Amino acid sequence: MDQDINIKITDRDGVTHNVEAPTDMAMNIMEVVRAYELAPEGTIGVCGGMAMCASCQCYVKSDHELPEMHDEEEAMLSEAFYVEDNSRLGCQIQITPELDGLEIELAPEF
Repeated sequence: MDQDINIKITDRDGVTHNVEAPTDMAMNIMEVVRAYELAPEGTIGVCGGMAMCASCQCYVKSDHELPEMHDEEEAMLSEAFYVEDNSRLGCQIQITPELDGLEIELAPEF
């Protein structure tokens, strides 16, 4: 792994995990959460990362500049539960070097 970044992820039980995520594998936040098993199997990434279920909704706690939301993500969040101003779908946030130090919290399971 060329360059790993550090991400702080607070799971649905309120436990914060400091994880390393590779920037050279085209992964997204949802895949990192699954890889580290920070949410029970079948409760995150239900649609496989297609922005169609909101099971990977998370709250961005740090001041990182994220890519703009696409229409699909906005539409899904408009129908999701527990949506906050800082809500994003984890499947739509690609792991890049610029996200080093990112802090997120998983939204409650719907």
